[in-house]
Amino acid sequence: MERPFPTVAVVGLGTMGAGVAVAVARSGRRVIGVEAGPSQAARALARIEASTARAVARERLTAEERAALLALIEVGDDLAAAAQADLVIEEVPEDLELKRGLFAELDRICPPETVLATGTTALSVTRIAAATARPERVLGVHFFNPVHTMKLVEVVRTVLTSPQAAEQVAELARDLGKEPVAAGDRAGFIANGLLFAYLNQAAAMFESRYATREDIDAAMRLGCGLPMGPLALLDLIGVDTARTVLEAMYEQSRDRLHAPAPILGQLVAAGLLGRKSGRGFYTYEAPGSSHVIAEEASEAEARPAGREVRSVGVCGSGTMATGIVEVFAKAGFPVLLAARSQEKAERAKAQLAKSLERSVAKGRLTEQARDAALALVTPAGGYQDLADVDLVVEAVAEDLAVKRELFTTLDKIVKPGAVLATTTSSLPVISCATATGRPQDVIGMHFFNPAPAMKLVEVVSTVLTAEDVTATVLELCGKVKKHPVECGDRAGFIVNALLFPYLNDAVRMLEEHYATVDDIDTAMKLGCGYPMGPFELLDVVGLDVSLTIEKVLHQEFREPGLAAAPLLEHLVAAGCLGRKTGRGFRDHARR
Repeated sequence: MERPFPTVAVVGLGTMGAGVAVAVARSGRRVIGVEAGPSQAARALARIEASTARAVARERLTAEERAALLALIEVGDDLAAAAQADLVIEEVPEDLELKRGLFAELDRICPPETVLATGTTALSVTRIAAATARPERVLGVHFFNPVHTMKLVEVVRTVLTSPQAAEQVAELARDLGKEPVAAGDRAGFIANGLLFAYLNQAAAMFESRYATREDIDAAMRLGCGLPMGPLALLDLIGVDTARTVLEAMYEQSRDRLHAPAPILGQLVAAGLLGRKSGRGFYTYEAPGSSHVIAEEASEAEARPAGREVRSVGVCGSGTMATGIVEVFAKAGFPVLLAARSQEKAERAKAQLAKSLERSVAKGRLTEQARDAALALVTPAGGYQDLADVDLVVEAVAEDLAVKRELFTTLDKIVKPGAVLATTTSSLPVISCATATGRPQDVIGMHFFNPAPAMKLVEVVSTVLTAEDVTATVLELCGKVKKHPVECGDRAGFIVNALLFPYLNDAVRMLEEHYATVDDIDTAMKLGCGYPMGPFELLDVVGLDVSLTIEKVLHQEFREPGLAAAPLLEHLVAAGCLGRKTGRGFRDHARR
């Protein structure tokens, strides 16, 4: 089959356009670059020469390959040159009328069979196509920055785009070594449509002073394995760019979760656009720098000293409880592992021994450290032995009635002044606290699974938690080599409050037949650097668990956009819960 589009024109040779031009030329195609004037064209050619020289210096290209590549690229300021191309890719600034005017002119200049593609990230491809007399040969082709490293290309069809044109552009993307995904024409397409709603909620969370910017960013990096925290990413993208994309999304969806958080408008009005201006959510060494300047210590650091913790009790015998016991024992704390029966407690300690043995086999732990940790763990078939511990961590079933009953029991047994912590991920900590006569001593200590491996702990203080109790848990996290983030007692805390609306949005995208499971997962992994796509993650977490958290978030915030997607409810009702049942959004039994 003949390769599509032997000659490609790129109109607009800024950072993105220049990257596209180089990527196309590397495939052996002729490239016609068009800029607005002679000086802009000269700067664009210099930009291309400099970027390819860097590629040679980094051994991504040989000098011979660079020379051959540059020979395929011509750069000028005459738009009429685009008439020689089989495909024209537009990469001019995100201004609808500018793009419409350009496409009207390209429609007049180019032969009828030429395909016209817009590189817009947020504007309506349909409205751009409507400026031409060939809407069936107009589509979106959204590369990601930097083009030379990012594999994803979103191929965006309007209702009029011919399937042949879309498939030819997808074939071109594959020929460039990219991974094309099919998307329909709506603001943000797949990756940005899911990403920017999440970034917006993170900005709103910071604006409400629920958590610090550092804690929000650390929570999403360490709790979800994301390459960057949301506020640092907003600074990298540009606060103004993010606001423009969100405005376009809100104009189409009228979903309040897409309405730009007011802080974004305030930052833009103040000229605080992120890295490019030297200040956004963070302050940078200079405009364009990635180096964050540390600011003065916050009031949160002027807290009282914590209480002394010499021994720990953990209630529960499941995976999370056993993992938490391992964390404390490896840090040198005597731990009482309290379960509902001696048999369950002994079985949990046996699981702990297996986990420690695996660490020894992988070279992460010495035999001496293994033996020392095991020696510090005492299994108990009841809660009476918890009377003298300094901290009790509850890790029983995620059922409020069960947890309240346990806290009432602990209140009667555990000595005064001991800290009582719940590991709940979605239930109100205050409900556990009020089951006791000492709510000031109760706090949330949300470990992530698997507890020995995951660095993050969300430290959740209620309106009644004493300051020295919060200080105790923060200090303790440091001693057991965990990264604590502080937040208040509301549904989802930091991570789940940002993660699960994003997962829910992905399910909605699927149920609206906007894109496939595979394309959505691919878009988020390749376009955003996520370790897992949303459907992969949903199947791992469990659709039933995810649905429960979605319902808790919707109940707390009463935001229509947080209502669980019907498709998620239907799959749970059908018993398709993900990997644990063999079927969820994918059929795992066949794999």
